[in-house]
Amino acid sequence: MSNKQLKHTAYSVLDLATVIQGKTPADTFVSSLDLARHVESWGYHRYWLAEHHNMISVASSATAVVIGHIAGGTKTIRVGSGGIMLPNHSPLVIAEQFGTLESLYPGRIDLGLGRAPGTDQLTAMAIRGDRYAAVNNFPQEVKKLQTYFSAENRNAKVRAIPGEGLEIPIWILGSSTDSAHLAAAMGLPYAFASHFAPAQFLTAINIYRNEFKPSEYLKEPYVLSCVNVIAADTDAEANKHATSLYQMFRGIITGERNLLQPPVDDISNVLSAYEAEQINQMLACTFVGSKALVKEDMESFLQQTQVDEIMVSAHIFDHQAKLRSYEIFAELMRD
Repeated sequence: MSNKQLKHTAYSVLDLATVIQGKTPADTFVSSLDLARHVESWGYHRYWLAEHHNMISVASSATAVVIGHIAGGTKTIRVGSGGIMLPNHSPLVIAEQFGTLESLYPGRIDLGLGRAPGTDQLTAMAIRGDRYAAVNNFPQEVKKLQTYFSAENRNAKVRAIPGEGLEIPIWILGSSTDSAHLAAAMGLPYAFASHFAPAQFLTAINIYRNEFKPSEYLKEPYVLSCVNVIAADTDAEANKHATSLYQMFRGIITGERNLLQPPVDDISNVLSAYEAEQINQMLACTFVGSKALVKEDMESFLQQTQVDEIMVSAHIFDHQAKLRSYEIFAELMRD
């Protein structure tokens, strides 16, 4: 096992465009752009947004539109999707959308693809309509997308304009082992949702590395792991900020979805023992504390997983505290 070091590891942002209590999606878009500008100056490599629907606390349902907002307000950071839920869309439409983004912001757009609906089943049916079975054709849909982006498609009867002939990196996203087999077989980079589904993380990345077949897109396997990080100047402050994250995950478990709630002094007054146990399992890849503690834990995580890139999600109620958390993380990754 190689001795990977934080200072040689790329670090990035997953922004779930969280709507906090007392605010609106319009406020969220202002805060997201402010965050993107800050993290760009702190050396973050990419800034991804995720497609979710019918969730009052997530404002990135029109993912490509928000990507354009962030890319247009920044200069160098890569901006993309973590991810676009491809079965929700025609591959041609996604090729056109991301071809447009790449034409506007050349060399800065990533296209991460997932197969989950990003919502509940009823909403998925409303989105997909007659395409509801498209989830079963996910590998074929990814290949269609690659075809639309290829220069060789110029003689086809159906073409993606803009999109054709553009080099837009495609990533496979996953939260289980199914995606690992696909990413390996297609020779594509692999991003794992370890920030909420860590159970199969180590198994999945081992499958991906063992089965990886080099392609025209990628010569060696490349693993990105998304984790939760809530850093502050003291452990106590970080632990208090983290109570907003725990309340959000309580909503996931109970089905009681709310806007992101302010932190509380004692989370044990909010969570039942069962809820706390479930949340701890889902948040196994979560790092909370001061710079020294998070750095120690991240070094251990990197040695265990050997990932190539770490993507950070931070559900923090106060915007300035959120900025500070990302600033601390950048410092510990560069030290």
